[in-house]
Amino acid sequence: MTQHNIQAIAARLREAERTREVIEPVRGEIALGGIPLDDMSTAYAVQQANIDARIAAGERIVGRKIGLTSLAVQKQLGVDQPDFGALFANMAYGDNQPMPLGSLIQPKVEAEIALVLKHDLVREKHTYVDLINATDYALAAIEVVDSRIRGWDIRFVDTVADNASSALFVLGSRPVPLADVDLFNAAMTLERDGEVLSRGGGAACLGNPLNAAIWLADRMAQLGTPLRAGDVVLTGALGPMVAVTQPGIYTANIEGLGSVRATFV
Repeated sequence: MTQHNIQAIAARLREAERTREVIEPVRGEIALGGIPLDDMSTAYAVQQANIDARIAAGERIVGRKIGLTSLAVQKQLGVDQPDFGALFANMAYGDNQPMPLGSLIQPKVEAEIALVLKHDLVREKHTYVDLINATDYALAAIEVVDSRIRGWDIRFVDTVADNASSALFVLGSRPVPLADVDLFNAAMTLERDGEVLSRGGGAACLGNPLNAAIWLADRMAQLGTPLRAGDVVLTGALGPMVAVTQPGIYTANIEGLGSVRATFV
């Protein structure tokens, strides 16, 4: 696939986000590229083209997100690994801060554990000790995912090209050291108006959210864009996603980390 074609797909995704009008899946167009890039590499090249465009427009990267951390979802999409996307400062919201629902296309929310780093992670292969030593604290988080692809008709390369279906993210206000939370056993509920819509826990995220974070740290270092001090890492969903169809408050409660609210207006 030529650089021209990569830029053309990226531009279509940008325009879909800007106009909030969905497009058809891009996997067929990506598959036509073939050599010299495989489909996954091409999809990440499309993602990077839009990252570059956002940075050129003055936006600031503040971290990364990990997607597809559920083994069941990986199997559904025919892959054996997660994916990742970039987080920008203008995607970040605070606990209970109003978010305009009209700025999104077909949003869904999922509860996650966010890690905030105090040291860079630059090795090609990291250990639990490396990651624990590099983490400043954990936060309860809600990721608002969205897809520029019609009806969420996505496969792996569609979501990768679309910045891992990223949209917004909400961070809780209670930083907790890793020593004070059991990430594996951290139970989660996601509710709206007192009705529980999703349940899960830390073990649903690649067996432990730290497993997902290590995968990301290795991958980013190998690509020459390592995770840096101050970065936010969204480690992946703790339970099923929930579609957002109307204004309201979605509250994630995560054992050991407290609660965080995504407020759509």
